Amino acid sequence: MTVARVLQNTFAVIAMTTCLAAAQTSVPSVDFRQPLDDAWWTGPLLAPNASTLPQGHVLVEPYLYDVISEGFYNSTGTRVSAPHENGYGSLTYINYGLVNKFTMGVIPTFGYNEPGNGPGSAGVGVGDLMVQAQYRLHLFDEGGWLPTTSINVQETLPTGKYDQLDRPSDGFGAGAYTTTLGLYTQTFFWMPTGRILRARFNITQAFSNSVNVRDASVYGTSQGFHGHANPGAALLVDLAAEYNATRHWVLVMEGVYRHQYNTHVAGYNIASPSLPILLNSGSSQVFGLAPAIEYNFNSRVGVILGMRLFPAGKNTTDSITPVIAVNIVH
Repeated sequence: MTVARVLQNTFAVIAMTTCLAAAQTSVPSVDFRQPLDDAWWTGPLLAPNASTLPQGHVLVEPYLYDVISEGFYNSTGTRVSAPHENGYGSLTYINYGLVNKFTMGVIPTFGYNEPGNGPGSAGVGVGDLMVQAQYRLHLFDEGGWLPTTSINVQETLPTGKYDQLDRPSDGFGAGAYTTTLGLYTQTFFWMPTGRILRARFNITQAFSNSVNVRDASVYGTSQGFHGHANPGAALLVDLAAEYNATRHWVLVMEGVYRHQYNTHVAGYNIASPSLPILLNSGSSQVFGLAPAIEYNFNSRVGVILGMRLFPAGKNTTDSITPVIAVNIVH
């Protein structure tokens, strides 16, 4: 099934859900204006919250997903047929409000791969671990124009296996220390219905250090390789909107742009040490969408179901990623 077809079906489901949600809500008066504290949210699939947790509060949000990929366009612009692949994974946001305006957290990850042209992973593997800190610069004030704004610093620790692999599908990390700097914003709009539309606009830039690589690895090297890899920097821009159709039901649409710079690999194979090996991934860029539906049981617990849709681009795969997550705040 193509990304376009899945997107068409997703819009149909969201439209139907909107109608059902509207049917459960009495028609507001012309003077109706939904109070901010009346709206319950889980959050979109990709854009983190620009706000911070109150001191002593905890957020736990586990995600389960399956990256389903089919093909890509190579550096010459030619579409390459690729076998159907599944990349099952999980990540969990665990955040704690250390003091007001300042939140710290960790994001453990796990995965299991089923490539289309080789054996699957030997088992569920541990991915790279991310630690983060976020400081809120400004909090949205109803009637004001400045959005909630925060700066976020994230460090990825190379805890996942990435080289000396018995099989390529056992690679779950990058082997690199990666620093990601982010600017997060969030604001609220009142729609003609009187109900709230919450919007987020986030920009992040990631930088990685050089990585020593041995044998088969996630960088495309084979047995006997000795060398290093220089992962390219990555820019991510995310715009998300959530419409509070009812207190429980929220409709989500998210657009994302990702630019990955060239990753360079250099080394040699011990079988032919005099012959250098040079690999370049080439830069890539892709635009994607992430439609979703939220159901909030109350102000502290909600669930979101949706998918991330990336059409094939230069050096990027055509992928569909179903996602489900539960958001718990205490």
